[in-house]
Amino acid sequence: MITVVAGGVGAARFLSGLLSVVPARDVTAIVNTGDDVVLHGLHISPDLDTITYTLAKAINAELGWGLAGETWSAMDALSRYSPSAPRHSTAGGTWFRLGDRDLATHLYRTHRLREGASLSLVTEEIARAWGLDIRLMPMSDDPVETRVTVDEGEIGFQEYFVGRQHSVAVSAVRLAGIEQARPAPGVIESLAGAELVIICPSNPIVSIGPVRAVAGIEAALASRRESAIAISPIIAGAAVKGPADRLMAELGHEPSVVGVARLYAPVAKTLVIDEADQDLAGSVEAEGVRCIVTPTLMHGPPEAAALARAVLAAARS
Repeated sequence: MITVVAGGVGAARFLSGLLSVVPARDVTAIVNTGDDVVLHGLHISPDLDTITYTLAKAINAELGWGLAGETWSAMDALSRYSPSAPRHSTAGGTWFRLGDRDLATHLYRTHRLREGASLSLVTEEIARAWGLDIRLMPMSDDPVETRVTVDEGEIGFQEYFVGRQHSVAVSAVRLAGIEQARPAPGVIESLAGAELVIICPSNPIVSIGPVRAVAGIEAALASRRESAIAISPIIAGAAVKGPADRLMAELGHEPSVVGVARLYAPVAKTLVIDEADQDLAGSVEAEGVRCIVTPTLMHGPPEAAALARAVLAAARS
């Protein structure tokens, strides 16, 4: 059994490669929900949905999120009301684009949550509806909201990431609700019982960080350190996608594979880095982790599968 700790796009691509070389029923993914947001009264789980759509081969490949063949009639119609909305109202906002087909997922999730179902159960139902055999689990059924501090104060992660296109500097990250959050049912057990734990190539601060911060998960990961492998999302000092490199630098971490090694050293014995960073392998190992050098840039399914095979080979060695 393999348990992965996952964020969004990078994790989804790696998981698609992993499931091409191992049976999906043998994989559990513990997914970040710190990015979750309620908009237009709907509960949206971006990382869970990106993984679901990617593994169902229904992702909008051009955007990297949402569904293929999407239309935007609802958002276009909603934009009519934006000029009429009071200054401090969020009604009529269309900065977070929700496609017409994608809306169905959020409608279903929101309705089930209001009926009293847990996020874990709803996630299982959604995965089953998409024909997935992998076990997808939110990190917690309790609400946790990633918030970032910018020049004018604290804002929600989606406003930073989507609304402002992560173009503003961040001086702090806060996980609202983390003190009350408990691991979703089965999370600790899946970590304890896994033959291999993989930390996906996701943002270590705002994708993997919230998962680690849920009570008990850091300790569970640390107890499995010898059989845990992390994949660096940083290649040649830059993030493949998103603001991971800038966030690391802004928050005092070295934006390199060495900085990633320092962040993951307490929970992963091995770090997989790209060939572009092979000259830093010695510096990575100086942080107390074994370093595996292999191509990590996932241009498509063949590269994702090759990376998965490399990680499995590293585990066997």
